[in-house]
Amino acid sequence: MLRSTHAGRSLLEVLMTLAVGLVPITSGLAVMGYQLDKKLEQVSSTSLQEALFVIDRALDDVNQTTLKALPLSGKPCRAVQDELKGLVLRSPHLHSLSLTQDGQAYCSSASAFALHSPNFAPGEHVKLDFGVPTVPNEAILEYRLPDKNPGVSASAYGVKLRNELNGFQSGLVLLLEFGDNYLWSAGDSRSAERPSQAEYFQSEASTKYGYTVKVGFPAGYRQQELLQATLQTLPSLALVGLLTSAFIYWGLFRSRKKAIHDATR
Repeated sequence: MLRSTHAGRSLLEVLMTLAVGLVPITSGLAVMGYQLDKKLEQVSSTSLQEALFVIDRALDDVNQTTLKALPLSGKPCRAVQDELKGLVLRSPHLHSLSLTQDGQAYCSSASAFALHSPNFAPGEHVKLDFGVPTVPNEAILEYRLPDKNPGVSASAYGVKLRNELNGFQSGLVLLLEFGDNYLWSAGDSRSAERPSQAEYFQSEASTKYGYTVKVGFPAGYRQQELLQATLQTLPSLALVGLLTSAFIYWGLFRSRKKAIHDATR
């Protein structure tokens, strides 16, 4: 009876030692998961604000060039077309500048035979367009000065916006939405599927230009990052757990040995 009691107590001590050894492992993994959540949430939030800043700045450049062309509006095309071309040459991100009357282009820096008049919705002055006659396979950003007649409109290459998006952290998907059309670093709304932004999703509209930035990590990204971090950290946590178990077991062993010694005195 005494032997079975001793065996049961020893088994209980081993189980308790193992349980205590698991505490630093489970708590370490829990803290790591919490820190990963905070990190990804912060990356998403910070990238959203940075994207709004850099895209607004890119559109500011388009706006400034368009304002420089405004004094030419209303003048005969033949008299000012060379100046329009010069403005475009000094702004490599631009595809063309057009002078407009009642919303219709009557003069373009691109070609007198390739006039293009984007269809802006009421109150809209920035849009993403596809199928512009002179660049049919490109994503083109269309911009017009609001409330100007005669006025000026500008066409900028969408690749400039993609280049801005490529500067952000790998793994995060940033998408720029202009009404029903959108683009991201690897495609646009002509693609077969919209990119996944299922995790840590955030969005905000530009107060200056009306487009929307949407950011998020693709589905499964957190699990992948957590697995990678676990594989890197688990050996260290396991060592801590093993040392903790050994220390506890040694303490229990000493206590039991002391108790036996005191009982035999």
